[in-house]
Amino acid sequence: MSSHQNKPMPVKNKAPAATQITVEQIMREAQTLVQPAFKPPELKLTDPEELAEYRQSKRKEFEDNIRRVGRWNNGVWVKYAEWEVTQNDYRRARSVWERALEVDARNVNFWVKYAEMEMKGRFVNHARNVWDRAVTMLPRVDQLWQKYIHMEELLGNVAGARQVYQRWMQWEPDHHGWNAYIKMELRYGEVANARAVFEQYIRCIPTVKSYVRYAKFEVKNGNPNMARRVYERALEELSEDDLRAELYVKFAEFEEMLGEGERAAAIYKFAMDTFEGEDAALAQRQYLAFQKQRGDRDGIEDAIFAKRREEYEQGLRADPRNYDLWFDLTRLEEEAVRAAVEGGKHGKDTVVDYSKARNAYEMAVAAVPPVAEKRFWQRYVYLWIKYALFEELVALDVERTREVYRTCLKLIPHASFTFAKVWVLAAQFEVRQRRLHAARKIFGMAIGMCPKNKLFRSYIEMELSLGNVDRCRTLYEKFLEFNPVSAAAWGQWAELETALGETERARALYEIAISQEELDMPEAMWKAYIDHEIAEGSRVNARGLYERLLEKTQHVKVWMSYAKMESTPLKILAAEQEAEDPATLAEMRMEDIVELDESNPDKTIRQTDRDAMARGVYSRGFTSLRKLQADAKEEAVMLLEAWRKFEKESLRGGHGSQEALDDVEKKLPKKVKRKRPILLDDGTDTGGMEEYYDYVFPDEKSAPNLKILEAAHRWKKQKLEASTSH
Repeated sequence: MSSHQNKPMPVKNKAPAATQITVEQIMREAQTLVQPAFKPPELKLTDPEELAEYRQSKRKEFEDNIRRVGRWNNGVWVKYAEWEVTQNDYRRARSVWERALEVDARNVNFWVKYAEMEMKGRFVNHARNVWDRAVTMLPRVDQLWQKYIHMEELLGNVAGARQVYQRWMQWEPDHHGWNAYIKMELRYGEVANARAVFEQYIRCIPTVKSYVRYAKFEVKNGNPNMARRVYERALEELSEDDLRAELYVKFAEFEEMLGEGERAAAIYKFAMDTFEGEDAALAQRQYLAFQKQRGDRDGIEDAIFAKRREEYEQGLRADPRNYDLWFDLTRLEEEAVRAAVEGGKHGKDTVVDYSKARNAYEMAVAAVPPVAEKRFWQRYVYLWIKYALFEELVALDVERTREVYRTCLKLIPHASFTFAKVWVLAAQFEVRQRRLHAARKIFGMAIGMCPKNKLFRSYIEMELSLGNVDRCRTLYEKFLEFNPVSAAAWGQWAELETALGETERARALYEIAISQEELDMPEAMWKAYIDHEIAEGSRVNARGLYERLLEKTQHVKVWMSYAKMESTPLKILAAEQEAEDPATLAEMRMEDIVELDESNPDKTIRQTDRDAMARGVYSRGFTSLRKLQADAKEEAVMLLEAWRKFEKESLRGGHGSQEALDDVEKKLPKKVKRKRPILLDDGTDTGGMEEYYDYVFPDEKSAPNLKILEAAHRWKKQKLEASTSH
């Protein structure tokens, strides 16, 4: 069958029908048409012959079902047997169950249902025989044992239940089976029997869980010495693979409960020394909690520090250049020193020992990267920084701090690369020690050996904070000799001169910067210069800068920014630069701000004059984009959208006119969909076509396809007018 035959027939007449049908009406009709479900007639039996006939037909029905699906549908057997029970024919019901077990003797449900039938019929011996056969056939199924024992307990046959438990325990069940046996003995007050079961339990399943349960049992029955002996036996009898820190923790908690704090502490320490990984972490957490309760924190901190120190050193022996481990080790030693310092502040008799931390740092910085590549040194150099900060802030040793910085700077291969942060930190350290000459010497060496932008900025920032303006100017000169294309450096120097009130200096710097043949961010430089003139309140200078910028580029954003500058009072532009509150800016825009004309002081400039200047800029920009950049249609649309928004706001403010807005809207292009061939990067035609949207401006010649489309629109319009007139 063709694909056209599968498609639904199109609807030609899409007009609404005269009679509308609601969803509620459809649902009501559907409900009335529903056929009632078939109900079989009620069967009434009046004499024994009818009952016999009914039973015969029902049994035949069950037998037929068994022949068809009895091999894989167990529910047929269950229904058959339960029906025979409803007829009080237990002999036939047993026959059905026996036949079912011949089909699937490992079906637990058969055994359970069979035994429950006997129990409900009060055939105790029959039920006991069924349970016996079930646990013999399926000794690993705990449910059968539990139901068998439950029946014996309901009958009050405790000895029989104990005998069943003994048979079950010979199959070595899991913890739940042993726990159930013990609970039964305790329910009847047989503590000695329960203890004997526990002995069998730990011989059968020698695990931490079984020994802990045994010990808790002895504690509950008031035998702490026997409980301690159970824990000791666990430590002796369990293998190394079975021993866990949990056993030591439970043992220590038991000793702590008895008030034996020293015993508990010794057990915790032995566990921390014996285990590794998660077990060691568990022992450490519990030991910490134990020491917090006893009020002895120094002991636990020393034990934990020693353990963690050993772990870190073991990892560093395997990989001496694993800087992550060096960071962890040095941090650990610093924590130990800080703990000792805090103890001294609180009046404790503690001696602060810096030697371990210093040794750790010395070993860490001795692991020098083997290759003179910066990516290998990036983490290594932070070890030196942390070392210096430790000596300055923790050890309070000024000379050692200075020596650390000096050694680090000698070690770095500055001919290949450098780290400005180390130079800056060393200089800032000298400033904190009030040795300005040493800080200037460090910055001078850094700039002479390996100049970087960050070094110049930090040096200038230091001198500026000290109020040395002349030094800052000299440094900016050196900075720009090193990197004359840095627009940020030119801008920061000009901002410094502006902050000092040296407007002419700042303007001269901006002029030199924009006259550079190459800048890393020329657009940022021009923007900073224009913002400077706006902040100074000189619209003429800002307008001149825009005109000079348009000689270099005809970018649409330049035209839009130029127009915004012309249409907005300088007061508002300056407030936007200073990030004033939006509410304040909104209030300022509501005012009719009057400005003085710089060329003619007797003349004032109002919003209408500003709008006229902005309208001229928009017009020039649109003309330039259409003539000089005919392909930049999206940019021209952006400019027109901004122009239309400006005209709407001007009209809303009472300064514009509807004619000006209409003129702009007439310039807006039409958006059409076209196709073009898909080309690869090398210009190869793939043979495919892709759709794209194009803009057709009113000043463009209409394409043939567009003419056809316009003719179709005119024809449709004429047809609609003719139908309306008739």
